[in-house]
Amino acid sequence: MLKKLFQSFRTPLRRTQHIRSTPEVLNSGQHSLQKAQFSRYAVNIVERLQGAGYQAYLVGGCVRDMLLGITPKDFDVATSATPEQVRAEFRNARIIGRRFKLVHIHFGREIIEVATFRANHPQNDEEEDSNQSSRNESGRILRDNVYGTLEEDAQRRDFTINALYYDPVSERILDYANGVHDIRNHLIRLIGDPKQRYQEDPVRMLRAVRFAAKLNFGIEKHSAVPIRDLAPMLREIPSARLFEEVLKLFLSGHAADTFEMLVDLQLFDPLFPASAEALEYNPTYTHTLISEALINTDLRIKQNKPVTPAFLFAALLWPALPARVLRLQERGMPPIPAMQEAAHELIAEQCQRIAIPKRFTMPIREIWDMQERLPRRSGKRADLLLDNPRFRAGYDFLLLRESAGEQTDGLGEWWTDYQDANESERRDMIRDLSGKDDGTGAPRKRRRSGGSKRKRAAGASSNTGE
Repeated sequence: MLKKLFQSFRTPLRRTQHIRSTPEVLNSGQHSLQKAQFSRYAVNIVERLQGAGYQAYLVGGCVRDMLLGITPKDFDVATSATPEQVRAEFRNARIIGRRFKLVHIHFGREIIEVATFRANHPQNDEEEDSNQSSRNESGRILRDNVYGTLEEDAQRRDFTINALYYDPVSERILDYANGVHDIRNHLIRLIGDPKQRYQEDPVRMLRAVRFAAKLNFGIEKHSAVPIRDLAPMLREIPSARLFEEVLKLFLSGHAADTFEMLVDLQLFDPLFPASAEALEYNPTYTHTLISEALINTDLRIKQNKPVTPAFLFAALLWPALPARVLRLQERGMPPIPAMQEAAHELIAEQCQRIAIPKRFTMPIREIWDMQERLPRRSGKRADLLLDNPRFRAGYDFLLLRESAGEQTDGLGEWWTDYQDANESERRDMIRDLSGKDDGTGAPRKRRRSGGSKRKRAAGASSNTGE
């Protein structure tokens, strides 16, 4: 992925991206798209809006993906009709959003998103209507409801490959920004001045990475160059919005490549500052654990298996946890309370950047807590752990830690065998633990001598993730 990214930097391309006032028009014989390929509901919306006298097109990702032979996840419509005019045409329509007002038209479980053509914001602050548009001091757009023409809307799109308009009635594609050319050349290119466009919305940097990973495209040189300098601007983005963007980044089936690009472009740090610090000080372990987790996530998505964001975030944050646990243990706190306190502290800090909902933070803490409990197997504890609803996630996480190089004295193999063993074999396995410090399950007593304290700190990593 990085090799492909660097190759894209060397591609000789025009420095300035000019938008056409008149589009390149591709007739039905010049492209592969057919009306029947698209959602019949989306096509119906376009036809009804055109019949009512408005301009309307299928736009963006659905057109791009169809040209690439990818089945779109959703279908968007762009129109000259205002949100209120769209709602007047469709009883099943609902206006949503304030920063960027849209219309959602519901057809059972399918929702078609309809957006009014946008225009550029006024350059003079005195001309700016705060009800329609506003920016902060750094240039980030806070409200974007300045309506315009089709040509202006194409200029307001983020990437050339998303500025393609398909008319299912005439079966023509309107291309204002050489988007078809960039699709054929596998390039992600911003429309307009990259620095200004990223300042308008820093999330565009994450979108560039997401599209590059998803489509196996390179980021065009001039679109990539400003990213490292502007990456800190992601700290200004509301944490709730970043949560949604991070899910898109890591649950698209290309999480491993996405992670590599985020790290290379210095976008990982503003998203996961504690984990980025761990990546700097313990690069091999941190990189291996996170990469292994993301490769497994991609595989599960490819196999249509469920993926929980809780396990994903547990892996992304885990490398930052052990050092905190050890610091608390060195102050005299027992292992399990130390794990719980460190987990609470780390998650609270992370939620300042990415607003992880409580329905995920609770399982994250339980998965981590299980890492301290899994070594405690004596008596009935192993069976009680096996019945714990978080056992499977905790066990899988233990195997992940081991695959990243942690030494756990064969704990993962023991639990693998224990699950497959019959009742008699399980009792024998428990008896075999007698005399082993890790298997007694007895609370570890605090020792006062400095040498013992250091020894305990060095060995605690088998329970907290060295």
